[in-house]
Amino acid sequence: MTTFDTLNRRTVLKGAAGLGALSLLPGSALAADYPTRPVELICPWSAGGGTDATGRMIAALLEKRLGQTFNVVNRTGGSGVVGHSAIANAKNDGYAIGTVTVEIAMMHWVGLTDLTPADYTPLGLYNADNPGVTVSANSEYKDIKALSAAIKASAPGTFKASGTGQGGIWHLALVGWMLALGLAANHVTWVPSEGSAPAMQDLVAGGIDIVTASLAETKAMVDAGRAVNLALMGDERVASYPDVPTLKENGMDFTLATWRSIGGPLGMPQEAIDAVSAALAEIVVDPEFVEFMSGRGFGIKYLAPAEHAAFMAQTDKVMGEALAAAGLAT
Repeated sequence: MTTFDTLNRRTVLKGAAGLGALSLLPGSALAADYPTRPVELICPWSAGGGTDATGRMIAALLEKRLGQTFNVVNRTGGSGVVGHSAIANAKNDGYAIGTVTVEIAMMHWVGLTDLTPADYTPLGLYNADNPGVTVSANSEYKDIKALSAAIKASAPGTFKASGTGQGGIWHLALVGWMLALGLAANHVTWVPSEGSAPAMQDLVAGGIDIVTASLAETKAMVDAGRAVNLALMGDERVASYPDVPTLKENGMDFTLATWRSIGGPLGMPQEAIDAVSAALAEIVVDPEFVEFMSGRGFGIKYLAPAEHAAFMAQTDKVMGEALAAAGLAT
């Protein structure tokens, strides 16, 4: 079984509740001496994107709880390498942390960097989104079983899919799905794109047959009646899309998620780790944050630091396997 959602949900909720309770202690003993000055929150991705938007909301809510400014600084370039390097190499005094994303479990496998998830202090996962399988509203395939059967019966290269660049997270979603079907990783041809938005445009124009991307990214076209979500690559259906079945429900044992988290360099002071992680445990259940995330189609998934570390390690293993299967690992 290939999955990112391997951690027990009750353990996650228990960890969140425990950290939240600690952060409510009178005088917040955990954060007594931290922070005493502004904190830099490094974002490896461009302003205006999903990681930037969610990171800025996290920063604003950290400010409310910890009493100091959290300044978001975008450090972009190198397909995420520049920003992730800036987080890992920052001074480890707790005053430079950042948004660590799923790409940290991918970049080293393709030779972009030597950094791995083990090079960070995990402070908490706050978001995970599963990709879907989306087709044009004009497609002859009305459910995932029909589409999967047609792909299996087709010659390699008959179907085309897109959603991101070559070797990106949504490309690996396609690879995992093909492997779950017992097919070669490249049975469906991947057409690289600059992201899900141009891929969706190509889908409705008839240039490709399938998009594998998060449901948040397909939402506009689906809501406009120009595309249809056939399946979700998650362990269970999501409340915002109750009619979209999972691959698992249809006999295909594969799940995947893109994710965002807060992390820092190794060797951070324990008081900084405790203060930020306790505040984050509160933030993920804060109505302001919940409304912000749900309104933009982002899923909330919280993991406390220990579970966050295990989750990143598992992601790294699965990504290595998927990239190797796709012939993209160095």
